[in-house]
Amino acid sequence: MTRVTFYLLAESAPGDRFQLTCRLVERIHAEGLGVYVQVGTDDEARHLDRLLWTFRQQSFLPHGVQGEADAELTPILIGREEIQVRDRPVLINLTNGVPAGFDRFERLCEVVDHEPERRAAARARYRHYRQLGLSPEHHEIRL
Repeated sequence: MTRVTFYLLAESAPGDRFQLTCRLVERIHAEGLGVYVQVGTDDEARHLDRLLWTFRQQSFLPHGVQGEADAELTPILIGREEIQVRDRPVLINLTNGVPAGFDRFERLCEVVDHEPERRAAARARYRHYRQLGLSPEHHEIRL
């Protein structure tokens, strides 16, 4: 059963869901786990790709964009579509919807920032996961 965790950026915390995702990806990668970050648009994929290169100077996070990087060799993959690679235990969702095939992952991380539309969509996803019999956790992040 997939473990679902919501990471909510506190109202007083600076930054956005992309910066929070960089921190989360860094932590997950340090645990030796592969991760797929699902975004909603190509522009979001490019933005996150740039951020992962620059968000912390002393950090190297081997990543790539789906379709441009070898998915089998890239531990951190960013894309818009459902991933077909089976060896990634963690999915990070940056879309407003429930990601297709999320139940194939050990962990699903939902990253939510201050935007009212995104918070409303996150609440709907939370209810959906509960209706599926899952027990989503949540953590408020105060950067």
